Amino acid sequence: MITVKACSLREQDSRSPKEQTARSLKEQLGVALAVMGRASTVLQHAPDLVDPVISGAMGLNEAYAAAQENKAKANSAEVQLARLREEDPELAERVVEGHLTLAGAWAERTERVEEDKRQRRVATRLLDEVVPPLAQARGTRTFSRYDPAFASGAPITREIIAHAMTALAEMDQVWQERDLP
Repeated sequence: MITVKACSLREQDSRSPKEQTARSLKEQLGVALAVMGRASTVLQHAPDLVDPVISGAMGLNEAYAAAQENKAKANSAEVQLARLREEDPELAERVVEGHLTLAGAWAERTERVEEDKRQRRVATRLLDEVVPPLAQARGTRTFSRYDPAFASGAPITREIIAHAMTALAEMDQVWQERDLP
C-alpha cells in the first residue's frame, strides 16, 4: 500500500523523474503485482482506507473488498443514468420513459460522440485545405487572373464569393467565441 501510494504521489509531481513500471517496482521491492493491483484498487476506489491499511488497522484484502464494492456502485445503473443525464439529457429521458435501455442509450451516446469526432476531423481537414491557400492569395494578382474558361469545376460567381465571405465571417466569429489564435 505504501508503494502504491508513493507511486501515485510521485506521478502527481510533474518534476519527478520518469515513472517506474509496476514490473520494475516488483523486481526492486519484491512486491507481487497482484498485491500492488489490489492496493491500487483501494487507492482509486476507497482512498479513505489507505491509511488504515498502512497503519495495520485494516488488512489489504478487507480494504480491497470494500473498494470493489465502491467500484461496483460507481458503475451502477443509477450512477450511469445520472452521468447520462449530464452528458445527453435527451437520451436519459428516453431511458426514463422506457423507450430505450440504459445499455442502448450508452451505445447511442458512444456512436454520437464518435460521429461528432469524425465530423470535427472532416471539417478541420477541409478548412486546413481551403483557408490557408486563400490567405496566401491575398495581396497577389491571383484574383485578377481568374478565368472561368479554365475552371476545373463550376466557375466561381459573385454569389459564391458572397457565400465564401459570409462563411469566413462566421468562421471568425467562432474563432473569437472559442478564443482560438
